[in-house]
Amino acid sequence: MRFTSVLLLGLAGLCASKPLLNRRWDDLKVRHSWVEVPRGWKLQGPAPADHKLAMRIGLKQDKLDELISALYTVSDPTHGNYGQHLSKEEVDALVAPHPDSMELVESWLAYHGVDPDDAVHRTSGGDWITVVVSVEKAERMLGTTYNVYEHEATSESIIRTMGYSLPSALHDHIQVVAPTTYFGTTRAMRATSFLEPGVKALESEADHSTELVTLGSMATISSSCSSTITPSCLRTLYNTSAYTPSATSTNKFGIVGYLEEYANHADLQTFFKKFRTDAVGADFITVEVNGGLDDQSDPGTEANLDIQYTEGLTYPTPNIYYSTGGSPPFIADSNTPTDTNEPYLDWLNYILNQTTIPQTFTTSYGDDEQSVPNDYAVSVCNLFAQLGARGSSVMFSSGDFGVGGGDCKTNDGTNTVRFQPIFPATCPYVTAVGGTYKINPEVAVSFSGGGFSNYFARPSYQSTAVSTFLTALGTKYQGLYNSTGRGFPDVAAQGQAFQVVIGGTTEPVSGTSASSPTFASVVALLNDYRISLGKAPLGFLNPLLYSTGVSGLNDITSGSNPGCSYAGFTARAGWDPVTGLGTPNFGKLQTIVESA
Repeated sequence: MRFTSVLLLGLAGLCASKPLLNRRWDDLKVRHSWVEVPRGWKLQGPAPADHKLAMRIGLKQDKLDELISALYTVSDPTHGNYGQHLSKEEVDALVAPHPDSMELVESWLAYHGVDPDDAVHRTSGGDWITVVVSVEKAERMLGTTYNVYEHEATSESIIRTMGYSLPSALHDHIQVVAPTTYFGTTRAMRATSFLEPGVKALESEADHSTELVTLGSMATISSSCSSTITPSCLRTLYNTSAYTPSATSTNKFGIVGYLEEYANHADLQTFFKKFRTDAVGADFITVEVNGGLDDQSDPGTEANLDIQYTEGLTYPTPNIYYSTGGSPPFIADSNTPTDTNEPYLDWLNYILNQTTIPQTFTTSYGDDEQSVPNDYAVSVCNLFAQLGARGSSVMFSSGDFGVGGGDCKTNDGTNTVRFQPIFPATCPYVTAVGGTYKINPEVAVSFSGGGFSNYFARPSYQSTAVSTFLTALGTKYQGLYNSTGRGFPDVAAQGQAFQVVIGGTTEPVSGTSASSPTFASVVALLNDYRISLGKAPLGFLNPLLYSTGVSGLNDITSGSNPGCSYAGFTARAGWDPVTGLGTPNFGKLQTIVESA
């Protein structure tokens, strides 16, 4: 009789637990939502219920604070741990989610009939899980509706949602779920470069004027470099001509490409024959990431600009071009698993899973910060912190629209005009590069992106420099920017009329897409120098740049970056949100990093 009572009580408890479990996972709370369809996209209709999504779940990293603390200690030249970068295993241990987070997320997945053991991918740190689910199941899990949206400029169609929710119990355990509300895709991202049809194209280095301008220390540069840029212009201007890399068996340079942009080997050889004859025969390798291709019949302006100038400035340093795909766009009636068109996540998850990685990276792409959901931006930014902690220096173009392009209206439903910062340049764990032009002196180029983040607070390393600028600015533009946000760019380099070979023809190309690989090339040479001395690579640059590194930079004190129908910020002595701390002087920086 007693046995029967216990059995009945047990069954009653089991029956009662099911509603409790239902309430736990059905108690949904909004994680992120848009008030309107992001600009540039239009609704096409509901997504097919049986269409498969590769759902990425980013879990909260249990010891993220320790990772960021370690990043700063190994990047601060005054700290005893400077240069003692973390191994992949050490980083993985810090970003691993708490066991409670794993248990809860796996229980949630199991409740919805998703076996976590069937995950198509787990990062080595365990902080990202990718599972394949149908649209119908994703809608139940996230309390949302997926639709098909078309990009008006590219006609690309993707599946996204205007908002999504998570069970309240998971809000402290999950950082972001994708694809959901991030509408940026590989083809909709901005490449920060553009052709300059009105600028004369050069057919060889000899086409430069023979008139020379003295820069100091007996260095001279052709006066025509003020209107057209070649590798010799940059090597002279930034004082790298006399340096020959020697740590080429260890030091590597990574160039990250998107937008189905392919770096062309034949064009590189033509470029060398015209503008750097001693490098003829040198080449780069292409690594295809997440469905990225290498179509040599379709040379890309952006890709060729990047690889021709990184190779032209760092030869013989090995260059690696990462051709990053996203997924094919949505195709009606397709029922096969597709990827998610999450370009930054695609590449970051790939590179952080590698045991050895390049010491220097440059990327020339970005989006309006407000177009990137905050949870997504924070997750991506934290991944860049992992790269820095492992000893890589990461450069990003600051954008080509000054303080903002278009009408600069906010997308929060108020349509308020505000300056529009660019992400990932606003991430405090990357080095953002603005643009200059002219020589003797250099001047801020008008399209140089710059301003202040609305997502990320001002980091301590730039507190003094930015505060000084804001004090001088006073009340000008008050309300148009976030005065407590992370200021960008950090530095600058030439960005106008770069001579680029595209399909065998030389074309002038401009943009901060030229500035980022240029500054990053100087950093790659500095890394080569440190490695040749038996020292660690520089890693995350900003704490160095804003302290001892300032004296190795050429301060740019004229020019401005108009946008949003305003005159924009003006370059001045010290840091400014047009050219940052200035352009590089390799010789001076070489001395600084030797003693760091």
